[in-house]
Formats: sequence, C-alpha cells, structure tokens
Amino acid sequence: MNYILDPWPWYLSGPCIALVMFLLLYFGRTFGMSSNLRTICAMSGAGKSVKFFDIDWKSQKWNLMVVLGAIFGGMIAHHLLSNPIDINLSENTIKDLKAFGFNDAGNSLLPPELFSWDTVFSIKGLSILVIGGFLVGFGTRYAGGCTSGHAITGLSSLQLPSLVAVVGFFIGGLIMIHFIYPILF
Repeated sequence: MNYILDPWPWYLSGPCIALVMFLLLYFGRTFGMSSNLRTICAMSGAGKSVKFFDIDWKSQKWNLMVVLGAIFGGMIAHHLLSNPIDINLSENTIKDLKAFGFNDAGNSLLPPELFSWDTVFSIKGLSILVIGGFLVGFGTRYAGGCTSGHAITGLSSLQLPSLVAVVGFFIGGLIMIHFIYPILF
C-alpha cells in the first residue's frame, strides 16, 4: 500500500483523530467548525448588534487554527499527497451516479456537474448555494453545533444530544440524496 498517494486507512487516521480529541478534552477544549463562524463574526464586531455574537472571541481564537488547518491541510493533501486521477468506485456506485447525471463518475475528484464555475454561477447553482447555506446555518444553530462538532467532540464525550443530532444528520442526508436531490437535478 502506498500511504502517500492512497487514502489513509482507518487504523491510521482513526487513532490520529482520537489523539487530537484526547488532547482537546484534556485541555478543556471542544472541536467544531461552526463555532469558528461565530468567533469570526464576534471578531468583526457583530456582537454590538446581535447578542448571540457578544462573546469573548479572544478565548476562542485558538479554534481558528482548525479552519486554517482544514484549508492548508486540504491543499497539501490534494496537491502533494494524492493522485486524484482515478477514483476507485464500485460499478454500482458509478451506475447510480450516472442515473443522477454524473457522466464522468470516478474520473474526477470534484464532479464538474456540481463544481464547475458555469454550474456555480447559474441561477440554479446560486439558488442552491444560498438556500443550502441558509439551511445549513439554521440547522447548525438549531442543533447547537455542526456535524464535526457533534460527531467528533459530542460523541467522544458521550453526550446524548450529540448522538441524537448525528442520527438526525444521517437521516437528513439520506432524505436529501434519495428524495430531494433527484428533484433538483
């Protein structure tokens, strides 16, 4: 197995995530991406007009390193540690994706049917981004956190609300891909 170009197996990536979570819990920190948006808004002065953003953002600025790590880590993984030419998908998955209109399934890491500039800047693409962004923001606020926060931090600290939220995320994802997505595309 070529560990540089292949995805990391669960027995390497899982313990790495567990180590990070152990260190965060040991130092009394929690992990989640959505809290970074709140911190950025608080840094920008949104707390003067909206009470939700009136927080001590300086105590949360360490978590902004998570955002920078995700951005730079993604760039490093894509440009230096991966070979995104062919993606090893099963024939059934390729068949299902072609039924949804993905003609080059398995040949591209980011399907152009979703991620090309022409698609993004179409009326349909912009509508999906705006409506989807609103729904994700609303859902994150309503659930008290995002998928990464609940699934990684909440479950590792045995929080029942996080288990309920993660089950809800999965059910919502299944409803989206099987019922709503075929209507949109």
